[in-house]
Amino acid sequence: MFAIPLGDGAELRPVEPWQAQEFLEHIDRARDYARPWVPLMVRVRDVESARVLLQDYADKQAADTGRLWAVRLNGTLVGGVLFRVFDTANETCEVGVWLEPSAAGRGLIGKAVELLIDWAVEERGMHRVEWLASSANHRSIAVAKRLGMSRDGVLRESFPWQGVRHDMEVWSVLAPEWRARRAAGHR
Repeated sequence: MFAIPLGDGAELRPVEPWQAQEFLEHIDRARDYARPWVPLMVRVRDVESARVLLQDYADKQAADTGRLWAVRLNGTLVGGVLFRVFDTANETCEVGVWLEPSAAGRGLIGKAVELLIDWAVEERGMHRVEWLASSANHRSIAVAKRLGMSRDGVLRESFPWQGVRHDMEVWSVLAPEWRARRAAGHR
């Protein structure tokens, strides 16, 4: 299995259905921290639901419509990044992320998402990479800004989550913008 170094003992690796127990243990550590923003924190309740989610993403990967990777720190699964949507016909994809509190503040998500965007744009020919976040999720919006994304707008009260209708901000970066940012030395 491959691993892509993120620096300081961190790496990006695939996560597969046979790793459901480890994935569940990670979700249990991340649940309270990420639950306000990340639906899979509620969807994954036990080993079977963890396996089903991982199988769903394995199926998406096989169909070329999505992917999920683990962020590991010193060998421990501490977060994840994914293409929730990967639409090759329209050359558009959506990135999603989450972390455990122990891994926050290290820049791991930014580094991992940079790799995903590089791959999506340069290897797969994606023209638009999207990032959706609740307007109340200031940490997520800060990552989108650090990645050089532009705020396209707000989908007002578009996402009912845990009894609250959230305004969802749509952020994006286009392939020419991403390439110009990389050429200017932004990492």
